[in-house]
Amino acid sequence: MTDDSRQLPAHRNLRVTTPDEPVAALRDIEAWRARDRYPELRGFSGPVFGIAAERADGGWRLCRHLGSPDPQSSRDGMALLFRQLAAEAGAAGEASAQREYLSAAERLDWEVVDELAVLSRRYRVVRAELFVRSGADGPEPPRPTDPDPHPVGHAFGDDDGLDGLVLDPSAPIELCEGVLRLQLLRLVRPAGALAPDSVREAEAARRSHPDGVLLPTAFSIAERSAFGWRPEPAVLCRTPQAARDFLSMDLRVMSPVLRGLNAAERAVYAEAADLLDDTRCDEVEVAGRLLRVIRVERLLRMGPDGPEGPRARRTAVPSRP
Repeated sequence: MTDDSRQLPAHRNLRVTTPDEPVAALRDIEAWRARDRYPELRGFSGPVFGIAAERADGGWRLCRHLGSPDPQSSRDGMALLFRQLAAEAGAAGEASAQREYLSAAERLDWEVVDELAVLSRRYRVVRAELFVRSGADGPEPPRPTDPDPHPVGHAFGDDDGLDGLVLDPSAPIELCEGVLRLQLLRLVRPAGALAPDSVREAEAARRSHPDGVLLPTAFSIAERSAFGWRPEPAVLCRTPQAARDFLSMDLRVMSPVLRGLNAAERAVYAEAADLLDDTRCDEVEVAGRLLRVIRVERLLRMGPDGPEGPRARRTAVPSRP
Protein backbone atom coordinates (compact mmCIF):
# COMPACT_ATOMS: atom_id res chain seq x y z
CA MET A 1 0.00 0.00 0.00
CA THR A 2 1.40 3.40 -0.93
CA ASP A 3 1.69 6.24 1.57
CA ASP A 4 0.31 9.41 -0.02
CA SER A 5 0.05 11.42 3.22
CA ARG A 6 2.78 13.81 2.09
CA GLN A 7 0.74 14.69 -0.99
CA LEU A 8 -2.28 15.74 1.09
CA PRO A 9 -2.74 19.43 1.89
CA ALA A 10 -1.62 20.25 5.42
CA HIS A 11 -5.20 20.98 6.48
CA ARG A 12 -6.27 17.42 5.54
CA ASN A 13 -3.27 15.49 6.90
CA LEU A 14 -4.03 13.75 10.24
CA ARG A 15 -0.87 12.49 11.96
CA VAL A 16 -1.50 10.01 14.75
CA THR A 17 1.16 9.08 17.29
CA THR A 18 1.28 6.54 20.12
CA PRO A 19 1.66 7.57 23.80
CA ASP A 20 5.28 7.39 24.95
CA GLU A 21 4.71 8.07 28.67
CA PRO A 22 2.73 6.11 31.29
CA VAL A 23 0.43 9.06 32.04
CA ALA A 24 -0.22 9.61 28.36
CA ALA A 25 -1.00 5.93 27.89
CA LEU A 26 -3.41 6.01 30.84
CA ARG A 27 -5.03 9.13 29.44
CA ASP A 28 -5.60 7.30 26.16
CA ILE A 29 -7.15 4.32 27.99
CA GLU A 30 -9.50 6.62 29.92
CA ALA A 31 -10.54 8.29 26.69
CA TRP A 32 -11.51 4.94 25.17
CA ARG A 33 -13.47 3.98 28.28
CA ALA A 34 -15.30 7.32 28.16
CA ARG A 35 -16.52 6.46 24.66
CA ASP A 36 -18.38 3.47 26.14
CA ARG A 37 -19.77 5.14 29.25
CA TYR A 38 -20.58 8.48 27.59
CA PRO A 39 -21.20 7.55 23.95
CA GLU A 40 -23.23 10.57 22.87
CA LEU A 41 -21.56 13.78 21.73
CA ARG A 42 -23.72 16.87 22.10
CA GLY A 43 -23.29 20.54 21.43
CA PHE A 44 -22.70 22.60 24.57
CA SER A 45 -24.54 25.95 24.51
CA GLY A 46 -23.45 28.09 21.55
CA PRO A 47 -20.08 28.77 19.93
CA VAL A 48 -17.39 30.94 21.50
CA PHE A 49 -15.13 33.46 19.80
CA GLY A 50 -11.60 34.76 20.08
CA ILE A 51 -8.74 36.27 18.08
CA ALA A 52 -6.07 34.56 15.98
CA ALA A 53 -3.04 36.04 14.24
CA GLU A 54 -0.89 34.82 11.38
CA ARG A 55 2.55 33.62 12.38
CA ALA A 56 5.67 35.02 10.77
CA ASP A 57 6.75 31.53 9.67
CA GLY A 58 3.28 30.50 8.44
CA GLY A 59 0.12 29.22 10.04
CA TRP A 60 -1.91 30.83 12.81
CA ARG A 61 -1.84 31.22 16.58
CA LEU A 62 -4.43 32.26 19.15
CA CYS A 63 -4.17 35.63 20.86
CA ARG A 64 -5.23 35.61 24.50
CA HIS A 65 -8.67 34.53 25.66
CA LEU A 66 -11.03 32.40 23.57
CA GLY A 67 -14.46 32.36 25.15
CA SER A 68 -16.38 35.46 24.07
CA PRO A 69 -20.10 34.70 23.62
CA ASP A 70 -20.41 36.71 20.40
CA PRO A 71 -18.18 38.01 17.58
CA GLN A 72 -18.56 41.66 18.55
CA SER A 73 -16.96 41.03 21.94
CA SER A 74 -13.93 39.63 20.12
CA ARG A 75 -13.88 42.57 17.69
CA ASP A 76 -13.77 44.85 20.71
CA GLY A 77 -11.00 42.67 22.12
CA MET A 78 -9.07 42.99 18.87
CA ALA A 79 -9.36 46.78 19.04
CA LEU A 80 -7.97 46.66 22.59
CA LEU A 81 -5.13 44.40 21.41
CA PHE A 82 -4.22 46.87 18.66
CA ARG A 83 -4.18 49.75 21.13
CA GLN A 84 -1.86 47.82 23.42
CA LEU A 85 0.41 46.96 20.48
CA ALA A 86 0.34 50.64 19.48
CA ALA A 87 1.46 51.63 22.96
CA GLU A 88 4.33 49.12 22.77
CA ALA A 89 5.32 50.42 19.34
CA GLY A 90 5.24 54.00 20.62
CA ALA A 91 7.42 53.11 23.59
CA ALA A 92 9.89 51.50 21.18
CA GLY A 93 9.98 54.64 19.01
CA GLU A 94 8.20 52.97 16.08
CA ALA A 95 5.86 55.81 15.13
CA SER A 96 4.74 54.31 11.81
CA ALA A 97 3.73 51.02 13.40
CA GLN A 98 1.97 52.89 16.19
CA ARG A 99 -0.14 54.82 13.68
CA GLU A 100 -1.09 51.66 11.79
CA TYR A 101 -2.21 49.84 14.95
CA LEU A 102 -4.24 52.85 16.09
CA SER A 103 -5.87 53.19 12.67
CA ALA A 104 -6.94 49.52 12.78
CA ALA A 105 -8.32 49.94 16.30
CA GLU A 106 -10.35 52.99 15.33
CA ARG A 107 -11.81 51.16 12.34
CA LEU A 108 -12.99 48.35 14.59
CA ASP A 109 -14.75 50.90 16.79
CA TRP A 110 -17.18 51.74 14.00
CA GLU A 111 -17.19 48.90 11.47
CA VAL A 112 -18.13 45.22 11.58
CA VAL A 113 -14.79 43.74 10.50
CA ASP A 114 -13.75 40.18 11.29
CA GLU A 115 -10.29 40.32 9.70
CA LEU A 116 -7.67 43.04 9.37
CA ALA A 117 -4.11 43.08 8.04
CA VAL A 118 -1.77 45.20 10.14
CA LEU A 119 1.95 45.45 9.33
CA SER A 120 1.50 42.64 6.77
CA ARG A 121 0.05 40.27 9.38
CA ARG A 122 -3.59 39.18 9.38
CA TYR A 123 -5.67 39.17 12.55
CA ARG A 124 -9.02 37.35 12.54
CA VAL A 125 -12.00 36.83 14.81
CA VAL A 126 -12.31 33.05 15.06
CA ARG A 127 -15.07 30.68 16.09
CA ALA A 128 -14.82 27.51 18.22
CA GLU A 129 -17.53 24.95 18.90
CA LEU A 130 -18.16 23.34 22.30
CA PHE A 131 -19.23 19.74 22.92
CA VAL A 132 -19.82 17.41 25.86
CA ARG A 133 -19.94 13.63 26.13
CA SER A 134 -23.14 12.31 27.66
CA GLY A 135 -24.41 8.95 28.84
CA ALA A 136 -27.21 7.38 30.86
CA ASP A 137 -26.22 9.31 34.01
CA GLY A 138 -25.72 12.65 32.29
CA PRO A 139 -22.68 14.62 31.06
CA GLU A 140 -19.15 13.35 31.62
CA PRO A 141 -17.35 14.63 34.76
CA PRO A 142 -13.57 15.20 34.93
CA ARG A 143 -11.29 12.22 34.41
CA PRO A 144 -8.57 11.20 36.90
CA THR A 145 -5.84 12.17 34.42
CA ASP A 146 -7.20 15.66 33.72
CA PRO A 147 -4.57 18.13 35.00
CA ASP A 148 -5.81 19.63 38.27
CA PRO A 149 -2.83 21.23 40.04
CA HIS A 150 -4.40 24.08 42.03
CA PRO A 151 -5.41 23.86 45.70
CA VAL A 152 -8.96 24.67 46.74
CA GLY A 153 -9.76 28.36 46.42
CA HIS A 154 -6.79 29.20 44.19
CA ALA A 155 -7.90 28.10 40.72
CA PHE A 156 -10.91 30.17 39.68
CA GLY A 157 -10.01 33.17 37.56
CA ASP A 158 -6.96 31.49 36.04
CA ASP A 159 -6.54 32.29 32.34
CA ASP A 160 -7.59 29.68 29.79
CA GLY A 161 -4.01 28.91 28.75
CA LEU A 162 -4.69 29.43 25.05
CA ASP A 163 -2.68 32.62 24.45
CA GLY A 164 -0.07 31.82 21.82
CA LEU A 165 -1.41 28.33 21.05
CA VAL A 166 -0.36 27.33 17.52
CA LEU A 167 -3.27 26.13 15.38
CA ASP A 168 -1.67 23.29 13.45
CA PRO A 169 -4.02 20.52 12.23
CA SER A 170 -1.05 18.53 10.96
CA ALA A 171 0.67 18.31 14.37
CA PRO A 172 0.89 14.74 15.74
CA ILE A 173 -1.94 13.74 18.09
CA GLU A 174 -2.80 10.60 20.03
CA LEU A 175 -5.22 8.08 18.56
CA CYS A 176 -8.18 8.94 20.79
CA GLU A 177 -7.77 12.63 20.07
CA GLY A 178 -7.69 11.88 16.37
CA VAL A 179 -10.89 9.83 16.56
CA LEU A 180 -12.61 12.54 18.62
CA ARG A 181 -11.53 15.23 16.18
CA LEU A 182 -12.97 13.31 13.24
CA GLN A 183 -16.23 12.74 15.11
CA LEU A 184 -16.61 16.42 15.96
CA LEU A 185 -15.73 17.56 12.45
CA ARG A 186 -18.51 15.41 11.05
CA LEU A 187 -21.03 16.32 13.71
CA VAL A 188 -23.91 18.56 12.67
CA ARG A 189 -26.85 18.75 15.05
CA PRO A 190 -30.17 17.36 13.80
CA ALA A 191 -32.18 19.76 11.67
CA GLY A 192 -34.84 20.03 14.39
CA ALA A 193 -32.26 21.41 16.85
CA LEU A 194 -31.25 24.38 14.70
CA ALA A 195 -32.92 26.89 12.45
CA PRO A 196 -32.72 25.93 8.75
CA ASP A 197 -30.25 28.74 8.01
CA SER A 198 -27.98 27.53 10.81
CA VAL A 199 -28.07 23.98 9.48
CA ARG A 200 -27.07 25.20 6.03
CA GLU A 201 -24.24 27.25 7.52
CA ALA A 202 -23.02 24.24 9.50
CA GLU A 203 -22.98 22.10 6.36
CA ALA A 204 -21.16 24.85 4.47
CA ALA A 205 -18.57 25.06 7.25
CA ARG A 206 -17.89 21.34 6.91
CA ARG A 207 -16.98 21.93 3.28
CA SER A 208 -15.07 25.20 3.63
CA HIS A 209 -13.23 24.23 6.84
CA PRO A 210 -12.95 20.43 6.67
CA ASP A 211 -10.19 20.09 9.27
CA GLY A 212 -9.77 21.38 12.77
CA VAL A 213 -7.75 21.67 15.96
CA LEU A 214 -8.83 20.28 19.30
CA LEU A 215 -8.19 22.87 21.98
CA PRO A 216 -7.34 21.77 25.54
CA THR A 217 -10.36 20.41 27.39
CA ALA A 218 -12.27 22.98 29.45
CA PHE A 219 -14.56 22.45 32.44
CA SER A 220 -17.95 23.87 33.32
CA ILE A 221 -21.03 23.31 35.48
CA ALA A 222 -24.30 21.58 34.56
CA GLU A 223 -27.50 21.22 36.57
CA ARG A 224 -30.04 18.42 36.23
CA SER A 225 -33.58 19.55 35.53
CA ALA A 226 -36.87 17.94 34.58
CA PHE A 227 -35.85 18.37 30.94
CA GLY A 228 -32.35 16.95 31.23
CA TRP A 229 -29.07 18.60 32.13
CA ARG A 230 -28.80 22.37 31.75
CA PRO A 231 -25.29 23.77 31.18
CA GLU A 232 -23.94 27.02 32.58
CA PRO A 233 -22.55 28.58 29.36
CA ALA A 234 -20.93 31.54 31.13
CA VAL A 235 -18.52 29.19 32.94
CA LEU A 236 -15.59 27.81 30.96
CA CYS A 237 -12.63 26.96 33.19
CA ARG A 238 -9.14 25.67 32.53
CA THR A 239 -9.14 23.00 35.28
CA PRO A 240 -11.69 20.98 37.25
CA GLN A 241 -10.74 22.83 40.45
CA ALA A 242 -11.40 26.17 38.79
CA ALA A 243 -14.93 24.96 38.03
CA ARG A 244 -15.33 23.71 41.62
CA ASP A 245 -14.14 27.08 42.94
CA PHE A 246 -16.70 28.83 40.77
CA LEU A 247 -19.47 26.53 41.98
CA SER A 248 -18.41 26.96 45.61
CA MET A 249 -18.52 30.74 45.25
CA ASP A 250 -21.90 30.53 43.55
CA LEU A 251 -23.35 28.43 46.37
CA ARG A 252 -22.04 30.79 49.06
CA VAL A 253 -22.57 34.16 47.41
CA MET A 254 -24.49 34.31 44.14
CA SER A 255 -27.29 31.76 44.52
CA PRO A 256 -28.41 32.97 47.98
CA VAL A 257 -28.81 36.50 46.59
CA LEU A 258 -30.38 35.58 43.25
CA ARG A 259 -32.75 33.07 44.86
CA GLY A 260 -33.63 35.28 47.82
CA LEU A 261 -32.71 32.60 50.38
CA ASN A 262 -33.37 33.02 54.09
CA ALA A 263 -30.77 32.33 56.78
CA ALA A 264 -31.62 28.62 57.12
CA GLU A 265 -31.52 28.09 53.35
CA ARG A 266 -28.23 29.95 53.09
CA ALA A 267 -26.77 27.60 55.70
CA VAL A 268 -27.75 24.60 53.56
CA TYR A 269 -26.02 26.11 50.53
CA ALA A 270 -22.92 26.96 52.58
CA GLU A 271 -22.79 23.36 53.84
CA ALA A 272 -22.83 22.10 50.25
CA ALA A 273 -20.02 24.52 49.37
CA ASP A 274 -17.99 23.25 52.35
CA LEU A 275 -18.46 19.66 51.15
CA LEU A 276 -17.27 20.67 47.69
CA ASP A 277 -14.16 22.31 49.14
CA ASP A 278 -13.37 19.55 51.66
CA THR A 279 -13.72 16.60 49.32
CA ARG A 280 -12.94 18.15 45.89
CA CYS A 281 -15.91 16.17 44.60
CA ASP A 282 -17.34 16.77 41.13
CA GLU A 283 -21.01 16.55 42.06
CA VAL A 284 -23.06 18.08 44.83
CA GLU A 285 -26.75 18.03 45.75
CA VAL A 286 -28.32 20.99 47.54
CA ALA A 287 -31.99 21.76 48.24
CA GLY A 288 -33.13 19.32 45.57
CA ARG A 289 -30.65 20.62 42.97
CA LEU A 290 -28.02 18.29 41.48
CA LEU A 291 -24.95 20.13 40.17
CA ARG A 292 -21.98 18.56 38.40
CA VAL A 293 -18.57 19.68 37.15
CA ILE A 294 -18.33 18.52 33.53
CA ARG A 295 -15.77 18.24 30.74
CA VAL A 296 -16.17 20.42 27.64
CA GLU A 297 -14.38 19.60 24.38
CA ARG A 298 -13.50 22.51 22.10
CA LEU A 299 -13.00 22.34 18.33
CA LEU A 300 -11.77 25.16 16.12
CA ARG A 301 -12.42 24.41 12.46
CA MET A 302 -9.62 25.01 9.96
CA GLY A 303 -9.53 25.36 6.20
CA PRO A 304 -6.90 26.10 3.54
CA ASP A 305 -6.98 29.80 4.50
CA GLY A 306 -6.82 29.28 8.24
CA PRO A 307 -9.29 29.17 11.15
CA GLU A 308 -13.04 29.61 10.71
CA GLY A 309 -14.44 33.06 11.40
CA PRO A 310 -17.96 34.02 12.50
CA ARG A 311 -20.82 32.68 10.43
CA ALA A 312 -23.23 35.04 8.70
CA ARG A 313 -26.09 34.80 11.20
CA ARG A 314 -23.70 35.72 14.06
CA THR A 315 -22.54 38.98 12.48
CA ALA A 316 -23.89 42.04 14.27
CA VAL A 317 -23.53 45.78 13.91
CA PRO A 318 -21.59 47.20 16.85
CA SER A 319 -23.57 49.36 19.20
CA ARG A 320 -21.89 52.69 19.81
CA PRO A 321 -23.08 55.83 21.59
